[in-house]
Amino acid sequence: MLRIMTMVGLMLVAFTTNNILFAAPFDAVNNPARSSADRERDKASKPNAVLNLAGIQPGMTVLDLFAGGGYYSELLSYAVGPEGRVISQTNAVYESSTGEEAARRFKDNRLSNVSRVVSEINNLGLEDSSLDMVLLVLVYHDIYFTADYWPQVDRDNFFRQIRKSLKPGGVLVVIDHSALENTGSSAAQDLHRIDEAFAKQDIESAGFAFDAASDVLRNSNDARTLSVFDEAIRRKTDRFVYRFIKK
Repeated sequence: MLRIMTMVGLMLVAFTTNNILFAAPFDAVNNPARSSADRERDKASKPNAVLNLAGIQPGMTVLDLFAGGGYYSELLSYAVGPEGRVISQTNAVYESSTGEEAARRFKDNRLSNVSRVVSEINNLGLEDSSLDMVLLVLVYHDIYFTADYWPQVDRDNFFRQIRKSLKPGGVLVVIDHSALENTGSSAAQDLHRIDEAFAKQDIESAGFAFDAASDVLRNSNDARTLSVFDEAIRRKTDRFVYRFIKK
């Protein structure tokens, strides 16, 4: 009985700071400080499985790259705990569409272990060997997307920045919308998807070793021919989840 009570205690809480409950990584999703809107998104995002695959541990320093409104940044905040640190990065384009959501989330230093950073993809301003983990959630394909508002990304420079910022053995987690096989990066432009086999090879060639994958976000009913913003498939796309280790 004592053993069971101890396990439950470890699952639920470490301690409280600024009225925020810091939970064990596998219980961050159940943190009572989370909003009902975020809990609704959980149904499609399945963050508990994602965080478990990522291997989040208390005390880590984690970068949530192109974090948008900060959905994952908040989860990471609880998972790394008060001794850890989360960098919630965004750029001017994302800030224009998700800045208000992020401002509400981080208002009054609500998540005290989260630093919010606005920087551009070709100059992220990351410190060398400072990160234990980097999360790229539904944005990896943007490396291969171009528009008037999104200048062409220097792919080699991007990965060089990420790799240099990670400590030895650091982790890169990539979630993205799956494209049809053998399409490479071409679907990134119109469908905002990417061929997962291409993604694996591309990231490995940038100095990372493939370590694990999860099928938790798979949807076999997604034909992978529609834009991810099409209401017929929005938030229901077939998505791959990959974990890499810095070589």
